[in-house]
Amino acid sequence: MPRSRSSTLGLTVLALLCALLLAMPTFAGSVGGQDHGKAPAAEAPETPEYGTIARLHTLDGVFLASQPQPADFERARTDGVKTVINLRHEDETDFDEPTVVEELGLGYVHLPFNGPDELTDEVFDQARELLRTTERPILLHCGSANRVGAVWLPYRVLDEGLSWDEALAEAKEVGLKTPAYEELAKDYVERHSR
Repeated sequence: MPRSRSSTLGLTVLALLCALLLAMPTFAGSVGGQDHGKAPAAEAPETPEYGTIARLHTLDGVFLASQPQPADFERARTDGVKTVINLRHEDETDFDEPTVVEELGLGYVHLPFNGPDELTDEVFDQARELLRTTERPILLHCGSANRVGAVWLPYRVLDEGLSWDEALAEAKEVGLKTPAYEELAKDYVERHSR
């Protein structure tokens, strides 16, 4: 039985829609912080310019940053950031960051450490848990992004499936520069690998 012109047209439209859907990029892991699937190894952090933040990379809904100023937190809120995670001690900043952040309606988490003696398994554990479960976008920062790179490294290996070498190169790009942080991260990863 021959097909009618309307059924042929309908099949053509359906085929075009399927082709469009297959051609669209996927955004899993980046929308609303709901799906944090494994990031492909080839994906690299972007480096946008952002207010007064000297060092900033962003990947999969996480802003990896050096110290923002109050106006930078306002912009982060405008850009959809939900939570700020601060790795600095309170006496390391010249303004009341928790108050600034909370007055903007953002979540604030304080996970301070400074120096190898303070970078413990508990800090790594808490950072990984926050990166896995906190609603994104997240702004994770310290003073220079050195500490950010230190906690990002085990997360990318253990939770995101990157190789050590890939994650180390990424962490250094983000800001990791302290060899003792790298050694602590490596020891942690080796002990927590499955």
